[in-house]
Amino acid sequence: MSDPRRAVPALGRLVTHPAVVAAVAEHGRAPVMAALRGVLEHARTAAASGTPVEGEDVLVAHALAAIEDRPTPQLTPVINATGVLLHTNLGRAPLSVDAVAALTAAAGTVDLEVDLDSGQRGGRDTPIRDTLVRLTGAGSAFAVNNGAAALVLALSALAGPGGVAVSRGELVEIGGSFRIPDMVRSAGTQLVDVGTTNRTHIADYRAALAAGASAILRVHPSNFRMEGFVHRPTTAELAEVAAAAGVPLIDDLGSGLLRAHPTAADEPVVAEAIAAGASVVVFSGDKLLGGPQAGIIAGDAELVERCRRAPLARALRLDKLRLAALAATLTAYERDARTELPVWAMAEADVAVLRRRAEAVVAGCSARGGDADIEVVALDAVLGGGSTPGATLPSVGVALAVGTAADELARALRTGTPSVVPRIVEERVVLDLRSVPPAADAQLITAVGAVLEALPPADRGQLTDRGEPSGHGDTAPTCHEGDPARARDSV
Repeated sequence: MSDPRRAVPALGRLVTHPAVVAAVAEHGRAPVMAALRGVLEHARTAAASGTPVEGEDVLVAHALAAIEDRPTPQLTPVINATGVLLHTNLGRAPLSVDAVAALTAAAGTVDLEVDLDSGQRGGRDTPIRDTLVRLTGAGSAFAVNNGAAALVLALSALAGPGGVAVSRGELVEIGGSFRIPDMVRSAGTQLVDVGTTNRTHIADYRAALAAGASAILRVHPSNFRMEGFVHRPTTAELAEVAAAAGVPLIDDLGSGLLRAHPTAADEPVVAEAIAAGASVVVFSGDKLLGGPQAGIIAGDAELVERCRRAPLARALRLDKLRLAALAATLTAYERDARTELPVWAMAEADVAVLRRRAEAVVAGCSARGGDADIEVVALDAVLGGGSTPGATLPSVGVALAVGTAADELARALRTGTPSVVPRIVEERVVLDLRSVPPAADAQLITAVGAVLEALPPADRGQLTDRGEPSGHGDTAPTCHEGDPARARDSV
């Protein structure tokens, strides 16, 4: 008896198929060949078990379908309807119009490291250094890849062999399971933990410095809050102790708040930390600052220069695109135009305006949603990005319910065009409009309407009256695992 696998056509036959030739022209030869080989291998395995071999047209169709099902090799724009304004999984701060324009302009050839007047080599961070100095009162400033990189670089360049003193209450874990003790060690210095989890005093730092510690690190507990019997010294108190010992005080501020704001009342302001005596501060660019991903080191000019000249700085430096976007973001602060930055425009949006927008979304969706349950609801949004833990912003949104499960409806929205990322409250899919830019409302209506129209009529059942959701429902401490619709972002 002949081997049934012989009935499977050879790869050489399929590569001449017209559909395969067209696919190679569109997708490239390598992915098409890989898909064909996978289909043929599967066909041989099936034939060996007695399954009839499909025709060449069918085998080619399977291969082309596999190519189309590949993940898109680029980021997908989404509408953030989670109510988390700085959503880590969705890229944190959206960029301003000016920042996007600056980024686009910088995509070509630019004066990244050349002084156009003299023709000599110039400073890479010139576009942002002087602006940061004016905004923060620092002696100098320098930007690297992200906040964690800024901290590691500052520790590597400034913490001597004696190690860095850190309160036990500040040995925090940030997003992605990165922990302060691990970052200290990766910077090539040693951790000298002082005090206790809930209470650390000036005397604890003095004792560590007397024992040989060569720097102090203060870490803002961005993504959690301790209350009750707690104590930690102020920045000014630590600065006095550090100055007396002749060691630097490195203050990790986390979210990068450049201007005080009632929405972020518990977040440290960069200029205030520098004025209080911090030797250098480090903070993020894509959180409350509202710019691109970056980590900024600002403070004493001599210490910042040591960071800039450290060998590690080259590995962590910013590229021209993010430098351009960061410079444009900082310019908005200099012009007192903070609300041009999307994160602050969202944070300061009036609740009455949000309600009117929600009513318009309900009207637009109801026209296409058949008998789906769609209504305006009051909600609580959050800044996110690891800032202001426990604090909420009053918001308004739209709640959707159909006969199908909320998880399935949320998935349909996420995988639609445009993609909409909602959250789930009391088994209803909720679209929080505080995190949706007004210009995206029409797209939101289109996306939701398309999903509702695609549902069978039987899946558009009515819900019993369960009242108006007012919270975030199922929550988790971070949003790095699982469905973003069911998890709260905190890093």
